[in-house]
Amino acid sequence: MRIARFSIDGNVAFGAVEGDRPDELVLDIIKGIPFADFELSGTKVPLSKVRLLPPVLPNKVVAFGRNYAEHAKELGNEVPDAPFAFFKPSTAVIGPGDQIQYPSFTEDLHHEAELAVVIGRMCREVPRERVKDVIFGYTCANDITARDVQKREKQWARAKGFDTSCPLGPWVETDLDLAKASDLTIQLTVNGEQRQLGRTSEMVHPIEDLIVNISEAMTLLPGDVILTGTPAGVGPLNVGDEVAVTIEGIGTLTNKVVKRG
Repeated sequence: MRIARFSIDGNVAFGAVEGDRPDELVLDIIKGIPFADFELSGTKVPLSKVRLLPPVLPNKVVAFGRNYAEHAKELGNEVPDAPFAFFKPSTAVIGPGDQIQYPSFTEDLHHEAELAVVIGRMCREVPRERVKDVIFGYTCANDITARDVQKREKQWARAKGFDTSCPLGPWVETDLDLAKASDLTIQLTVNGEQRQLGRTSEMVHPIEDLIVNISEAMTLLPGDVILTGTPAGVGPLNVGDEVAVTIEGIGTLTNKVVKRG
């Protein structure tokens, strides 16, 4: 099931996305919230009549860096022996169609296409064999990075945590099992030109290891998001660019870059 979060007539709701053709997609409004038992209301609205929002509002976004060997290599970095985590605040999250605001403190803004894992239940110290049980679904993400700031500052908080630096969407796909999610095509285009192309099977540390690693340290809550790293091909974004992340079996997340006002 594809579960989207959306607004219509000033109201916010979750809905199940139905249909195959982009111009025929509709939302069946969900009664309640998708992280608990819910029912479909049978009330349907065309996707074209709503504004899609970030599919979840995470308490925290835990991101893992240098988790694709070729990406680490292209930036002159070593692949870490263990998963290497950092955070993006909830204020970094935007949805499909929202604008990425180019910060005034950077001159080298980069895109990073990523598979995002959405947590479905409160959990801590998750054993590897139980990881599949705590995953709600998967969505597309773009780990927007101020590359010059990242290189200059030892902490990545400003470089990767600024407002609008974490586009998510367009919805959460819940029908992917862990095995399928571990071998999907992931690609990114800028103004229609392909920049990144890889497979999630190229991760150095697979999804199970990432969730085991971070849940050893902290409690994960429903709606929390895990970013799993980016394949090679990262590069600069400029004001006016349209950047799109497409992941096999999930969908496409598109955003435009604007100057921060």
